[in-house]
Parts: sequence; C-alpha cells; structure tokens
Amino acid sequence: MIDYSKIESTLAPPEASSMIETFRAIGYSIETAIADLIDNSITANAQNIWIDYEWNGPSTILSVTDDGVGMNNEELIQAMKPGSTSPLDVRKEHDLGRFGLGLKTASFSQCRKFAVLSLKEHYHPVYWCWDLDYVKHQKSWSLIKYCPSTENYLEKLKETKHGTTVVWWDIDRLTSNTRADSDQSKSQFLEIMEIVKKHLAMVFHRFIDEGLKIFFRDRKINAWDPFMIGSEGLQSKPESILENGKVRIKGFVLPHRSKLSVEQYLYGKGPQDSWTAHQGFYVYRNKRLLVSGDWLGMFKKEVHYDLCRVRIDLTNDLDEEWQIDIRKSVARPPAKLKETILSIAKDARMQALEVYRHKGKVVKRKLTKNEYFPFWEERTRHGKRFYRLNRNHPLIKELKKTQDTDTSRLEQLLQFIEETVPVPLITLQESEDEKPHGQPFEGRGHDAIITTMSAMYDNLRKEGRTEEQAKALIINIEPFNFYPEYIEHLK
Repeated sequence: MIDYSKIESTLAPPEASSMIETFRAIGYSIETAIADLIDNSITANAQNIWIDYEWNGPSTILSVTDDGVGMNNEELIQAMKPGSTSPLDVRKEHDLGRFGLGLKTASFSQCRKFAVLSLKEHYHPVYWCWDLDYVKHQKSWSLIKYCPSTENYLEKLKETKHGTTVVWWDIDRLTSNTRADSDQSKSQFLEIMEIVKKHLAMVFHRFIDEGLKIFFRDRKINAWDPFMIGSEGLQSKPESILENGKVRIKGFVLPHRSKLSVEQYLYGKGPQDSWTAHQGFYVYRNKRLLVSGDWLGMFKKEVHYDLCRVRIDLTNDLDEEWQIDIRKSVARPPAKLKETILSIAKDARMQALEVYRHKGKVVKRKLTKNEYFPFWEERTRHGKRFYRLNRNHPLIKELKKTQDTDTSRLEQLLQFIEETVPVPLITLQESEDEKPHGQPFEGRGHDAIITTMSAMYDNLRKEGRTEEQAKALIINIEPFNFYPEYIEHLK
C-alpha cells in the first residue's frame, strides 16, 4: 500500500475549452445524440417527450422536452457537470445512464451552446447553459444563466407541471453551412430529421409499445419492432437465460415474403430500407436498443439470412463485461459467452435459411422441367478460357427483336462486354477478400427484376403459352432463377 502522505503532489486540472472540444469528437450522430437525451427523460419517469425545432439555417434551434420529475437548482447544476456520476457507482435497476456524460457529450457533439431548463414539483423553474464560446473566453468550467426564448420554454414546462427541456442552438455540426432561405438546405435538414424519427422509433420501440409517447413536432412516433411480433408466420425460438437471468437471448425467424402484405414487407425493411441490413443481433440494455442488425463479428451478412433476427437483453450492471461505450452504440459479448451465443444464432439462422428457401424450392420443384438459360457461357479459345454472353438467352433474343434489321452494333457491344470481363480481378478478390460474393441484384431494389419478369410473362402468354408453361420458362432463366418468390405472384 502506497503511503501518499509522503509523496509530493500538485493540481493538474484539465483546460476547460480543450477538454470540451475533445468531448465533441466522441463520434455521436445527431440521431444517437437525441436518443441519449431521451434516455435521461425515461430515467426521469417521463410519460411524454416532445422533440421540436425552429428551422432558420445556421440559427436553427432544436429542443427536447419531457414531463419527467424535473430538477431543482442544485440537482440541475450537478447534472450539468461532466462526469456527474461515476460509471463505477451502482445504478438503479432501470437507469439508462452510466458515465454521467450523456447529456453533455451528446449536446456538445452537435452544438456549441445548449441550455437545460427544469421544473420540479414544489420548486421554482431553473435553467443553466453551457456556451463553449464563453468557456473558451473565460478559460473556466462556468455555466451561464441564458437561453433563447426562455419564457416560451418555461411556459411549456409549467403546462406539464414538472419536467425538463434541453435546448440546442449554434448547431454547427448540422447547420453551419446552410442558409435559412435555401430550399436545398431545408430539404437536407428535413431528410436528417426523418432519419432521427426512424432511429428513435427503433431504439425505443419497446418503451413506446408499453405506453411512452414520443412526439416529433407534435406528431406521435410509432414504434418499429424489428421482430414483427404478432405477424402471421413469425417463428420464435425458446428464450435462453444466461448469467442468472442477466442475459436473455431469443431468436426470431420472420415470415416469408409470401405471407406478408406489401405494407408488412416494407415495414420489415426498417429504417435502413433493407431486409439484409436489419438481419443480425439486436442488443438491448434495460429494453433500450444499443446495437441493431449486427452479427457482432460472428457472421457475414448474406441475403439468405434476411429473415433471422436475434434479441439479446442485458441488465445495466453488465456494461463493463459487454464493453458498452459512451454513445451506447457498441456492445461486445464477453469471451465466456461467445460459444453459447454463436450456437443459439446458428440454430436461428439455419431455420431462417429453410424458411427463406422453402417457397423457392416448392416453385422450382413444380417448374424446373425446361431448358436452363444461363446469361454467361464458358468457352475455350486458343487453349484459354473465356466467357461469352448466351445469344440464346431470352432477354438477349428479345433485345435483338427490338433493334432495326442491322443488329451489328448490338453484337459489337456484347463482344466488348465479353472481352473486358475482369476475370483475374474477380478471381483474386474471391480468394483473398473476406466479403462474400453477392448474388444478382442483392442489396438493390428488385423493381427491374419484377418489371422485366412481368413483361416476359405477358409476352409468353400472348404467344399462347399457358400460365404454367410461362412460369416454367422464366424460372429457368438467369437471373430470374435467383428470385423464385416473385414467380408465384405472376398473373
């Protein structure tokens, strides 16, 4: 044990402005920053949360108001201190915080000035502000009593009788290069606000389903449930309980597209508008989503596993074990649990793969009786391997029909494509790159596939083919053979 009484010491306080500028570089996005503010509202037992903004280019103001318990003056000053609570402290069971930095780092990451106004029952309303320009000028950790439109925000709090409002202005990370009178600037801002709404609908979906109301410009945000619980055809695996109930894992296999309406299918694509992007683990801490659609380094994302989503629930005393970061956007399972988690995920993935392929297998078994039409053919020339576009492919034959009598220009183009296929590069990438090779049209919209498939079906029916014959021909044509689920909807 060191006897510190015999060792010389000196103070080395951090320089205020430099430290706060460091906080600004932690890496929040606007949506994760606002989510951090909402964490505080939920911890304060808020039932309603209002997010609002006043667009004015570089002078735009954004606010988050809740009807939680509120704070008195001493509590607010404490809450405004960076590191207001220690991450080593034992947290209340339902506390969503950890470092005592969320309010400050989230706000600093987006703006140079922010105020917090609060009203606690039986107390007068109070407010304080962090102004980074003032901190830089004074070279001290000093709050100032200032907020734009103070009375308006206090009036809102008085209506709720208790609660807290966080106000951001000088939002330089988002609006510094905008103009209030620019339609383009406003449009870009509104697009970002749409991303914020979708993110909040996902991160807090379990709270919203339990009654929390989050309003964005007075319009209620509806929850986005990644597991589509309640949908016909949803398969859920038994829940695995680990670490004496501190870790709970449950796999979900979402319904095949054939069982979903158009609205349900679009809903399943989620905030990122992609089924593939949303496959994977969903890690929650006290029902608050931390990580969404990520295989945590255990698997690569492949379209065949689009229907697999695995929920992991953690208590809030596992932050260190799971390496939860300040932004609450990273979680890494401890080594002792990886094998178990891997096994549970593999089981869910295998079942998802079967569901994904089942419809295609049924259709293929019924229809794969005709000649197969690949798009590319392998040929040998002068003892070397080359690849040639299949001139008998129905799409190429159809294209030739639409040309004038002279198809030499089209033939010339096809030859140029054939002669410039980067086979050596593809071979090298396949052998060295960890990324899997994508199937045709993977990760892109399938409108081109559906439109072309439908047009070919219509032409075949006009030529006198039966419905069964037309579908049988199409299912044997590359790349339509990769998407048998669309075949059964042709009419």
